[in-house]
Amino acid sequence: MPLTFPPPPPAIKPPGMTLFWQTAVRLSLPFLLLLGALAAFQLLAWRECAITASIIVALALLAASLRVIELRELYTALRAGDGMKADAPHDGRVTWGAPHWLKAETRRVTGAFALQVAAADDRALLNETIVEKLPDPLIILDERRMPARRNEAARTTFGRDLPAVLRHPGIQAAVTKAYETRIRQNARIVLAAPMQREVEATILHLEPDLQKTGNALLVLSDRSREAAVERMRADFVANASHELRTPLASLIGFIETLRGPAAEDLPAQARFLGIMAEQAERMNRLIDDLLSLSRIELMEHQRPDRPVMLNELIERQIEAFEPRLQERNMRLQLNLPPLPKVAGDADQLTQVLQNLLDNAIKYGRDGGEVTMTAIETGLETGISTAQPEQDVSLNAYGLKRRGVLVKVRDDGPGISRMHLPRLTERFYRVDKARSRAASGTGLGLAIVKHIVNRHRGQLFIESEQGKGSIFAFWLPVWEKSPTGMLPRDNDTGAGDSGVGDSGIGLASSAFQTPPPHQDSAVSL
Repeated sequence: MPLTFPPPPPAIKPPGMTLFWQTAVRLSLPFLLLLGALAAFQLLAWRECAITASIIVALALLAASLRVIELRELYTALRAGDGMKADAPHDGRVTWGAPHWLKAETRRVTGAFALQVAAADDRALLNETIVEKLPDPLIILDERRMPARRNEAARTTFGRDLPAVLRHPGIQAAVTKAYETRIRQNARIVLAAPMQREVEATILHLEPDLQKTGNALLVLSDRSREAAVERMRADFVANASHELRTPLASLIGFIETLRGPAAEDLPAQARFLGIMAEQAERMNRLIDDLLSLSRIELMEHQRPDRPVMLNELIERQIEAFEPRLQERNMRLQLNLPPLPKVAGDADQLTQVLQNLLDNAIKYGRDGGEVTMTAIETGLETGISTAQPEQDVSLNAYGLKRRGVLVKVRDDGPGISRMHLPRLTERFYRVDKARSRAASGTGLGLAIVKHIVNRHRGQLFIESEQGKGSIFAFWLPVWEKSPTGMLPRDNDTGAGDSGVGDSGIGLASSAFQTPPPHQDSAVSL
């Protein structure tokens, strides 16, 4: 709330001749009365009284003039000190002031000065608050080029790493040049430890009248996320081009072969046409996945609000994948208790189930087993409706709100932990040759992550080499409030479960949650 002050008293105009005569009368009147009394009692002749009275009046006029001139000079000095133009005439005439008027003017000037001081303090407090609450880290440097103060964003963003940032050669060079040239300087540096960061620095040398709190401003901006997004975009374009170019090159090669050496070879034609059909189908799947991912990302900020029965979706997908399971002589173990409704998009959740089941079947071993489990995570207290042996996993995931956790487990070769943070990146493959042989596009888990993100849920990946993998996702239940609105978007229902910036919670095969991976962790 801004400070408010009472209005200053009105300015006092210089007095006129009236007060001069008042001053002269006050000085001469006692003496004139005394002379009149002496003359009345014939103690002094009237002639002598008249001469003496004239002298007294002249002296009183002179004294009044001198006093008022002195007061006028003080009055003019006060006016000049207040920043106003003095009203004294310039033709040699004396403009007379009054003592009580001068006192009022003094009070007015003093009050105005107090207001200016208070306003300056108010502005300083406002500026300090603005600097402290700026979203970008800001450091004020003194004449020795050392940090005099730093705002909250600088303390929060860099903490103990700030000295390392300031000692970076790129920052030091820009600061030195800014102090020498007094021209704004920019620098961009990369910090390798404790984690890689790209930082953009702007150094502004302050003008002398602004150097009360420091000599320069150093504004730091963490551009790591923007740089990562730009790298991901460039990688996406390169990977998409490569993924499309590979089957296209294969198709072109087979077409040229069919036109030439194999023009009359019917068995070769049949074999080549089969391969061409597979490559065309692969391109079709890739384009479908790219379009699907684009649509999902476009809708990601719009939270679904329709009630969905996961039991029905899961049962339909199990039935649809039965032929695939039989082809590989695999068994499916299903643990599906009655589940509450979740707030979601049925088509997109079907896509999540399809991708997870497809991965489990593709990368599981022949004659192996795929396990699918659905668990209702309990109420606000964290109590679960799962069996006691399943509560271990719930505790590991750190789920606190009521929702549904769906897990798909395979008995394949497993995945090294070094690959887990990047599994949901577009076109990322642990084993590229095996993935292509299994007809994978490299977009399945990216689609899963964005769908779960849109549903304000969480995605968990657990794997260990030689022990298979578990892919699990959690969704909040559908709860219609009295206003007809869903719960807030930031209610994800997870605690400290090792979830950070990628949308994946990482855990070992023993369901022990490790510390969050800073580069890969995002709570959905």
